[in-house]
Formats: sequence, structure tokens, C-alpha cells
Amino acid sequence: MTTTPELEPWQWPEDTWRGIVGKVRAGRSLTPLTWKNGARAAVALSFDSDHESIPLRDNERSPGKLSQGEYGARRSVPRIIELLRKHEVPATFFVPAVMALLYPDQQREAVQAGHEVGIHGWIHERNSILGIDAERELMQRASDTLEQITGVRPVGIRTPSWDFSPHTLQLIREMGLIYDSSLMADDDPYELLDEGEPTGVVELPPEWIRDDFVYFNMDRFSSLRPHTPPSSVLEIWKGEFDGAYEEGGLFVLTMHPHVIGHRSRIRMLDELIEYMRSRQDVWFATHADIARYCLEQASKE
Repeated sequence: MTTTPELEPWQWPEDTWRGIVGKVRAGRSLTPLTWKNGARAAVALSFDSDHESIPLRDNERSPGKLSQGEYGARRSVPRIIELLRKHEVPATFFVPAVMALLYPDQQREAVQAGHEVGIHGWIHERNSILGIDAERELMQRASDTLEQITGVRPVGIRTPSWDFSPHTLQLIREMGLIYDSSLMADDDPYELLDEGEPTGVVELPPEWIRDDFVYFNMDRFSSLRPHTPPSSVLEIWKGEFDGAYEEGGLFVLTMHPHVIGHRSRIRMLDELIEYMRSRQDVWFATHADIARYCLEQASKE
């Protein structure tokens, strides 16, 4: 690929923009004909346990800002674990390693309850501003830390803030991870291509529509003050699930304990899970189990 930093994008030669677009691309669909045990659709619930990691990453030392993250661990995660236990459904917790060190017992409890703990960076760093060596070291250190705490080696990653650098896929392959959940080229599982080469890495795509942060997050020192009624979010998420069910696809839902765990919102999540469980042919699974199933079915084709 020709690099032309002195040119504006509209001045680039064709090989420049084709090279940028082609670096990481969606490959073949990995959506199986049927999901496990003949299920029509699959549901992957996920919780990004950011807690205090974002203010720490940004060198914010305000007890007020930190306390908002602390709420996620102190009040929300116990509510979430209990809700999942009530409905007997598994989930995946993507945990920055610093938060796993701060709350190790919660990670062990999640794994013991049948949930997955996946990589979510070291301190919720921004991969796109890191060099490849720094990104590699942080990913490896995060994976090692999660394994030391939980006793289980992570097999998948969700990059912090879904910030997928030009080097991230190479590092995922180096580490032998089987899936990523950061990119948004489809509704359903697909194989990642690295400069056109099939990688065997499964992408379980998230989307901002299916993320609690965009509906409920606010920053008191800026004009960003959204608040969507939980009933409206429930309507949107039901619609997304209904579409996945009708198409025989995958419903990935991204949530953050310090956002979704408040009383009115956890009740909304309870109602959503009950709604999805009312369909008898839905498979609730961790991201890892879904990725493994997709690879297993693809190998039979």
C-alpha cells in the first residue's frame, strides 16, 4: 500500500484507499443453518465491566467520577449475577485487567456461575494511539492477569471502546484467540479477513443500537446528557431481537454494569430476558461457546 501522508484523502491514489479499506474486512458468513440443539436464534448477553477504568485511563482522580464506576462493581454486578441466575442464562463479562485486580472475587464468582470472562484491555486503553509493541504487551498482560485470577485462559476479546487498531487483528492471531467482538460489518457472525486472507477468527459483531451506553450515558461537564426511558430502550432491543429471531441469526447485547445496573434499568433487562426466553427455540450462550459452535459448523461444510 502506498502511503501518502502529505495528501488529503480526496487526493489519494486508488491503492491507498483500497489498502486502508482492505486491511481488516468481513469474510464469509459463519451463521450456522441452525443453532445448537436446533435453536432458531442465538443470544449473547455481554457486560463490559469498565467500572473505574475509564477515569483512571484518563488520569481523572475525582472521587465523584470514580464513585460512578464503583457503583458498577458494588451494586450492579451482584444484581446482574442474580438476574442471570434467576433466568438460568449465561453471559460474557469483558473486564479490563485493572478492574479484575481491583475486584478479583467477582471474576471468580462469574466463572464459577458458568459465565465467561473475556479480554477488555489493561486499563481501557485506546488501541488506536498505541504502537504495536505497546498494544501487544497490554493485551498479553491483560490475558495473563485474567487467567491468574479466574483460572481460565481467555479465548476472546472486545477491544476497549471497540477501538480496533490496524495491528489488533495481527495480535489476536498471535495470541491464538478464537473470536473478537468489536467490529460491526454485519448483524451475524463472520470470519475476519486480514488483507484478504481468511484468519479463522470469528467476529461476533456488536452495534451501538444494541448498547446501553448511548441511551443512558451523561457527562455533567459537557452537553452530553442523554436519558432515554428504559421502556423505549426495551422496545428497540425487542425489535432487534425479533429481527434476529425471524432471520435465524445472532442477537449480541452490550451492557455496562454501572449503566444497566440501576433499579429501573435492571427491571427492563429482566423483562427483556423474560421476553426472549418465552421463545422456546432460542439458545443463550457465552460469546466463547457461540464462536466455537460457529467454527465447528463451518468445518463441516
